Amino acid sequence: MNKMGTVIGFTFRNKVKTKSFLVTTIILALIMSIGINIPYFIQLFTGDDLKNEVTKIGLVYEQQVELADQLDSYWQAQKSGDFTFVKYDMANEETLNKDIEEGKIEGYLQFVSDEKAVFPAVLYSSDEENGLSPVVQADLTGALQAVKMQYIVKGALTAEQTAALATPVQLDSRQVNNTSTDVPDTEEEVAQKVINYGVVYVLLILFFFTSISTGNMIASEVTTEKSSRIMEILITSVSPIYQMFGKIIGMFLVGLTQIAVFIIVVIGNVMMPQNKAILADFDLNLSNVSIDVLVYGFIFYLLGYFLFAVLFAAVGSIVSRTEDLAQAVMPITMLTLAAFYIATFSFGVPNSMLMKVATYIPFFSPTTVIVRIGVGDIAIWEIWVSILILVVSILVLGWLSAKIYRTGVLMYGKRPTMKELRKAMKAYKI
Repeated sequence: MNKMGTVIGFTFRNKVKTKSFLVTTIILALIMSIGINIPYFIQLFTGDDLKNEVTKIGLVYEQQVELADQLDSYWQAQKSGDFTFVKYDMANEETLNKDIEEGKIEGYLQFVSDEKAVFPAVLYSSDEENGLSPVVQADLTGALQAVKMQYIVKGALTAEQTAALATPVQLDSRQVNNTSTDVPDTEEEVAQKVINYGVVYVLLILFFFTSISTGNMIASEVTTEKSSRIMEILITSVSPIYQMFGKIIGMFLVGLTQIAVFIIVVIGNVMMPQNKAILADFDLNLSNVSIDVLVYGFIFYLLGYFLFAVLFAAVGSIVSRTEDLAQAVMPITMLTLAAFYIATFSFGVPNSMLMKVATYIPFFSPTTVIVRIGVGDIAIWEIWVSILILVVSILVLGWLSAKIYRTGVLMYGKRPTMKELRKAMKAYKI
């Protein structure tokens, strides 16, 4: 165990000091920082206050005083800060265009009367080619639709009836073969589902990132030592199984270190003054995160990493040149991609037959079970059966990979065939 600890420490220290690791970590941290602060940079270079910017729209009364008052009153009742109205009694184009040039208004609305139409047409004028932003245009269209209804049914309906017509129809669903009474989710339950959805997605990305990056680092490290003949010295002083798992654990710690750096960078940027207000708008409450998602997520993340890591180490040991490594690890990379995509594309149907079957396939269970726990339904016995299968798979593949590792690191030249590997593996006992 002391020798394994030495291998772990050596692997960790040797990797974190390399220029490739440092440069990659710094570049990714900078990209994350820039991405998080893009709204602030836009504000900094444009000189606009994005948070307090409110679109001002001129509202020309003329002969439609009552209609304009209804539109203004309706929008004030919505208590939305997307835009405000600036009232004008007359459609004096010289005055209106001057106010647009001075930035007092973005544009102005006019009601164009038409004797054949029940409701006058609405014309928006501005000096911008694209006119209103999609958000403001959608809000304004909704407000005009509500005012149009009030205008047409004036006197025919009460205020309560008019408000009821303006209220969107709510469509609920129920399961016809379920005899129990379904209770709608509370706001707290909805918030918990949303934040669990986010946590599950982050865990999937971390698993995919760690498996691919550290797996390739393990294979590359083994191949490099083998091609430089250092392996011939190491294999005589350290048991192959200790050496292999020492490298796996050491690289795992390297991956965790990189992830920890990224988490610190993200938290540090999010907590900056210019980003605190944006975070507050999401109204996230970390206390809503399910403990089961975190605990089981960590267990499957850990087991899934070791499952793929032993395979990467075994493949790396049978490759003599780093140029051939990418082709050799391609099947394992495809398995990792399949695990990620099956889970990602099944977020909407976490209880499908595909997800249930993948729960018991060790290469896919680290991602599919996390999704089923976070956004679907899964029994406790299914979780523990999947964990048992994963543990047994790691032990079996770990033993097999150690034999391949012990044999492969001493075989040079062309890649050994399966027959040569089997013959050489019988000569060594792990």
